[in-house]
Amino acid sequence: MTALAGSRAHGITARGKALRARGRGGRPRPGGAGPVPGLLLAAAGVGMAWLVHHALPDVPMLTAAVVLGIAAAHTPWLRTRVRGRCRPGLTLAARRLMRAGVVLLGLKLSLADVLGLGWATVAMVLAVVAATFLGTWWLGRRLGLPGDQPLLIATGYSICGASAIGAVSAVRDSEEEDVVTSVAVVTLCGTLAIAVLPLLHGPLGLTDAGFGRWVGAGVHDVGQVVATAQTAGAGALGEAVLVKLMRVALLAPLVAGVVVSARRRGRTAASARRPPLVPLFVVGFLAMVAVRTTEVLPATALTAAGTAQELLLAAALFGLGSAVHLPSLTRTGLRVAAVGLTAWVLIAAASYAGVLVTT
Repeated sequence: MTALAGSRAHGITARGKALRARGRGGRPRPGGAGPVPGLLLAAAGVGMAWLVHHALPDVPMLTAAVVLGIAAAHTPWLRTRVRGRCRPGLTLAARRLMRAGVVLLGLKLSLADVLGLGWATVAMVLAVVAATFLGTWWLGRRLGLPGDQPLLIATGYSICGASAIGAVSAVRDSEEEDVVTSVAVVTLCGTLAIAVLPLLHGPLGLTDAGFGRWVGAGVHDVGQVVATAQTAGAGALGEAVLVKLMRVALLAPLVAGVVVSARRRGRTAASARRPPLVPLFVVGFLAMVAVRTTEVLPATALTAAGTAQELLLAAALFGLGSAVHLPSLTRTGLRVAAVGLTAWVLIAAASYAGVLVTT
């Protein structure tokens, strides 16, 4: 009996070690590889993305980071390192650095600025966000996008692009492929707005201030908003940034809503892990909003924080891109493109209608 019990205990221990040695999806983890090689590769990817952005200003740094991560995962002499020795560090970048970047995003938002927009504009932003989120989410599910892609794409379009996708994917524990697919379509369509929306400024009969509010309500990423709105001057840029930051403020309640939904589903499965109602990085985001509202930080500190935020998000997106397997993406590529373009038209139309009603 003793020998039998010892044999069983040894078997259980061996099985436990084997399970711990495997990553998500049953793939073995690279033995003995720490995060340093992957973090160094992510840093190199950020440097390359910065060079691409400065050589081609119309290409956002975050978009370049995603593309370079995908390229690294499919380059023959890098592929084995990306999938093996560098994987732990790249995964760390994709998850932890993304959350750190979302926290610093809070320093872009002041409650005083949001309240200064007026209640009519606040109501318009809430309506546009709700219509975009629900419409995109419904369409993604209707077209059969897999996993969390409908939710993540809807989040990116309605709130603030890659940052919002990273925040929601963190509490959902989304598959990396779903995250990077969503980031790619949202950032690419946001980049398209930089070229198209300024051409519609005159034909749509918008004043400079109205154009700025349209851009702030309808373009996804903060950087893309700045690039688009500055074509109509400083007044339009100021209006665009304020409206955009109002959308950013909705990130915290959206994440909380996703957590509540996940906890409700978890009640039906005893093994489901109940996520905290307010994740720590969301608390950090709100704390940074409070700090910005007090105006205690000098402009130099805010500039440094903005740079750090962009670098952290670029590293995270490089890590996400490196996990992409292109042959798998081709199965849903046309459907993702259809959802992305339709959602782009939806948010542009909804925000334009909102601007007309409130001005």
